[in-house]
Amino acid sequence: MPSAIAKIDNTVIADSEETIKVEGNHYFPKDSVNFELLTKTDLSTVCHWKGNASYFTINVDGKEYDNAAWTYEDPTSDRAMPIKDYVAFYGNVVNVEDK
Repeated sequence: MPSAIAKIDNTVIADSEETIKVEGNHYFPKDSVNFELLTKTDLSTVCHWKGNASYFTINVDGKEYDNAAWTYEDPTSDRAMPIKDYVAFYGNVVNVEDK
């Protein structure tokens, strides 16, 4: 499994030795994510093979990054089950680097 770290400036949002890479995005296990920095939003989108995505706003140093993280709580296909409850981040907001 790949390992990665997700940061905004010098603030670590997630750090894991066991991410899952799907469509170019690292998905981090929930226990590797600093949920003190995330607030769940009402946004939901649908992927034809992964299902409904739920979103989070990231709060760092008084700045809010709306809907910059997402998760699939109930994937609709067996192929997407490995990322159930994992969290991914938009690369234009969060710097995600391989470790």
